[in-house]
Amino acid sequence: MDFEHSPRSVELQARLLEFMDSHIYPNERVYEEQLMSQEDVHQSPPIMEELKAEARKRDLWNLFLPDPELGAGLSNLDYAPLCEIMGRSAIASEATNCAAPDTGNMEILAEFGTPEQQDRWLRPLLEGEIRSCFGMTEPDVASSDPTNLHSTITRDGDEYVINGRKWWTSGAADPRCRVCLFIGVSNPDGDRYQRHSLVLIPMDAPGVNVVRTLPVFGYDAGHGHCEIAFEGVRIPARESLLGVEGGGFMIGQARLGPGRIHHCMRAMGLAERALELMIKRAQSRVAFGIPLAKQGVIRDWIAESRIRIEQARLLTLKAAWMMDTVGKDRARTEISAIKVAAAEVATWVVDRAIQVHGGGGVSDDFPLAQMYAYARTLHLVDGADEVHKMVIAREELARWKSD
Repeated sequence: MDFEHSPRSVELQARLLEFMDSHIYPNERVYEEQLMSQEDVHQSPPIMEELKAEARKRDLWNLFLPDPELGAGLSNLDYAPLCEIMGRSAIASEATNCAAPDTGNMEILAEFGTPEQQDRWLRPLLEGEIRSCFGMTEPDVASSDPTNLHSTITRDGDEYVINGRKWWTSGAADPRCRVCLFIGVSNPDGDRYQRHSLVLIPMDAPGVNVVRTLPVFGYDAGHGHCEIAFEGVRIPARESLLGVEGGGFMIGQARLGPGRIHHCMRAMGLAERALELMIKRAQSRVAFGIPLAKQGVIRDWIAESRIRIEQARLLTLKAAWMMDTVGKDRARTEISAIKVAAAEVATWVVDRAIQVHGGGGVSDDFPLAQMYAYARTLHLVDGADEVHKMVIAREELARWKSD
């Protein structure tokens, strides 16, 4: 098992770290101020376009795509440390065109899209000209089991008619969001895992209505997590179907494998920055005549944070290495394990950092409150912790199944 990164990855890490220091960190506050001063808080502020131009100039663009003709051509293992670096800031991934949900959507458009679909949707996404969303989760069913989804995709001649309601459709509030990758039931009588299809729905199609944006722990900014009603939406069948009819579940699973690696490595970057903030605060504050950094409980939190981060990082790198060497199917247990571990570590470290900061930790004077909101949602996105533990337990039980 070899976790050594390629010379290309090492070189990109150095360039990305310099970009973070020179452009990302100094502009985090600028981004927030511009965002909140706009009439539409879901519109990307002007500073983001400046950061994107700078990232492209430095060849720090589309780093996530393994196809060398479309992106950086990196393996999962080589991309992982870059993703961790970007995870240290809430604005870095978008600045490099490596932000979810666009990354996952671009990956499956590159793998399953027709040339026409790629020209219409993938190319503008790769250029950062438009954004996209992924319509899966539904308010009326337990969507942690994707086979529960019951929005419908009904064939009517040369068209599909779409009906249903989705929520937590991230990115849909952004005015640049042009397409929704939508999963729905196309064959209700089919096999459980072949009932669903995935179609491409233009956001300006008649019948697509963004009902509301959903705040996360009170935060309602960025690109919006939306509830969307699809009411009698008509789209051309041949041009809109991604892959084959009944292939929605399979494509969705293909999208989630690399996406989980990305989430977990970003969580490591977030945890590292939270630990850094914790240490700086502990070194600068005195309580009851003793620096916080000399308090036993604070030292315990710092040590425990380092241990947990290192453990989760190594597990994530193992999962990335296995995806590269033996494939996603044989890395199922490791992928589920990192999804649980990374969320737990990020939440734990940020929580202790907030505690060390006292009242400042829950304010907007520090990034910790927003970091906590993200870390806590990580226990739910791309499969709830309990679902991943169920997968791990099933795999372990199968190993020791009696004859």
